[in-house]
This record gives sequence, structure tokens and C-alpha cells, in this order.
Amino acid sequence: MTGERLDGRYVKLWAASTTSALGSGLATVAAPLLIASRTDEPLVVSGGFAVAWLPWLLFALPGGVLVDRVDRRKLMIILDWIRVPVVALLAVAITAGDVEIALLYSVLFVINASEVVFRTASGAMLPAIVPKSLLERANGRLYAGTTLSHGMLSGPLSGFLFGIAASIPFYVNAGTYAVSALLLGLIAGAYRSRPGDDPGVRRSMRSEVAEGFRWLAGQRLLRTMVGLIGMLNLTLVAATSVLVLLAKERLQLGAVGYGLLFTCMAVGGLLGSVTGDRLIAWCTPTWTLRIGLLIEAATHLVLATSTNAPVVGVTLFLFGVHGALWGIVGSSLRQRLTPPDMLGRVGSTSLFIIAGGNCVGALLGGAVASKFGLTTPYWAGFVVAVLVSALTWRVFDRAVVSAAYAEEPAVSR
Repeated sequence: MTGERLDGRYVKLWAASTTSALGSGLATVAAPLLIASRTDEPLVVSGGFAVAWLPWLLFALPGGVLVDRVDRRKLMIILDWIRVPVVALLAVAITAGDVEIALLYSVLFVINASEVVFRTASGAMLPAIVPKSLLERANGRLYAGTTLSHGMLSGPLSGFLFGIAASIPFYVNAGTYAVSALLLGLIAGAYRSRPGDDPGVRRSMRSEVAEGFRWLAGQRLLRTMVGLIGMLNLTLVAATSVLVLLAKERLQLGAVGYGLLFTCMAVGGLLGSVTGDRLIAWCTPTWTLRIGLLIEAATHLVLATSTNAPVVGVTLFLFGVHGALWGIVGSSLRQRLTPPDMLGRVGSTSLFIIAGGNCVGALLGGAVASKFGLTTPYWAGFVVAVLVSALTWRVFDRAVVSAAYAEEPAVSR
């Protein structure tokens, strides 16, 4: 690693991604506040979350094809400039007192449709500007920036700005997308995955999506990780969807205490992101993955059994560290192993599977808790985590993971 460093191109990409994440976080928090100020109908409020999640299922796969067809940097700039006037229009409508719920839904849809493609393009572009030996550090810094801006700063900042005027978080959001676009414009170079392709010759989108699925399905290590994350996210989202009730009824926490539980997880995620490359090198990727499986199981067990708020807070802090480390290892392995011309499709396939787990988990959590009791989602999560740990433990053998880290990505075609 002597002489290798994260250069100015990476710094600009990091700054653009972090700024964009802050803006998206402001809108994510301000949108339900705005809806709740207009109506107390639960279905209308929950509809905002549904509209925000829907693009991740609709556009993840075609977005990956697009990322593999065009210059990834230019695509990210276009997506930012699309979002600037859309969000600004909403802010102006709020200022004028003429905002409709349908307009808010539409803006949320555009923001998140752009975000899923933007995130795929960012992940696909990273290996072109970062030495392979520094991928863990680069991914860790990106996770840290996103965790800090989206997970920790955007919530209180959006609430404060919304309290001054409902339109301000959206004006600021539009500004962050403009800043992100300008920063990306300063990155030198072209980032087409297939520079020799004839733009007039295209295979069908379906065939390219299928190619990404087939390639991922043929990679035992990567497909296991993606499947695991999808399954574990299903149980995690099912658990967190009723965490507010657990905090109130079993932990005797109010609104502030409930919010602090997520702060604990975010602080853990930030710590894991900043120190991730060193922790992974010390622990080895194999044991990072295996210990993470044990932390998954332990987290659900503590949530199912504990009535002690500090114990739950510490557990969620450790879970945040684990989540960041798993994200770093997973992203770095995918970027190392995937052929450059398929990074968009393989990354978007992963996002699609993970988003599917999130959506199903959100639906299951409340339904299971209502029918079988509040702690049932946590017991189910514990059982699932134990089972998948037993079934996949040997997949993360040190020799297998080490070989993956040493392997050069093949050319897909």
C-alpha cells in the first residue's frame, strides 16, 4: 500500500455523495412532518413511505443497465440537476401555501427514483478512481459520510428548519443537489464501463438484467452475502417497524428515548465506518462476516428478552458497528470480483434484493406483532439469524474469502 492514497477525485466523489445524502435526509424527515401537518389519516401518512420505497423496486434493475451503458459521472450529474428543480418546485408550492399531497408524493417518487440510480452509479464508479487495496477505506469513508449526514445530522436539522418554515428543508435539499452536481463536474475523466461500445448497438434491457442476475447467481460468495443481507434485512425491518411499541411498552421510553435508540445505532455505524478498514484487516474479512452473524442473532435475542434500555442501547450500538463492517466488506468484495462492465447491474441486483427484503419486512412486522405478540418478530429474527449462521458459516471460510480478495475480475463478454 506504499504510496497509494485516496486522491482528489475520490474526495470530490465523497463530498458530492455526502452532500446529496444530507439533502435526501432532510426531505425524508420533512416529508412525513409536512403530510402530518395536512392530515391525521394514517393511510395517507404511510403512503408517503410506500411512495419512497417503490422506486427501489421499480428502478433498481433497469437503473443498473443504464449505469453500465453510459458515463457514470455524467449520469450522476444529470440525476442531481433533475432533482434540483423538482424539489425547488415543491418548496415554492409550500411557501405559496398551495401544496397538495399528490405533489409531495410525486416529488418523493422522483427523489428516490433518482437516488437508487445515483447510488448504483457511485458504487460502480468507485473502483475506477480508487486502488483496489484501498477499497475498504474508500467504502468506509463513504459509509461514514452518509451515516453522519443522513443518519445523524439530517433528522435534528430538518426538524429545526421545518419549525422555522415548512419550506426551508426542501429549499436546502434542492441546494444540496446543486452542490453535489457541481462537485461531480470537477472530477476529471470519463467513466464509461464499455468505452469501445457503439452507442447505436444495444442489447435488450431484459437480456442485460438477466446477464447481471446470472453472473451474480454464479458467484457463491457474493450470492450468499446478498441473499443473507436480504433475509436479515427482512427480519431487521420487521423488528424495527414495531420498535417504537417495544420502546414504549417494555423499555418505558418516551419519544426522546426512542430516538436515542436509533442514535446509538447511528453512532455505532459511524464508528464502524471510520475504523472499518483497520478493524477488517485486524479481524480478517472472514471473521468480520462470521462475528457479524453472531451479532445479528444476539441483537434479536436482546430485543426479545430485555427490558433494560441501556442494554438495548449498547446492543444497537454494536449492531451499528457490525452493519457498517458488513457493508464495507460486501461492497468491496463486489467491486473486486465484478467485471467493470457489469458493476452497475450486479450492484443494482443487490439493491433490488435488499429493497425487497425491506418492503416485505415492513409489511410483516406489524402483522406478526399484532397476531402473535410484540416480541414475536424479535424471536423470529433470532431463529432466522441462528439458522442462516449455521447454514452459511462454511461459505465464509478463510481460504475462500482470501481467494476472493486475491482474484482479478474477469471480462464478462
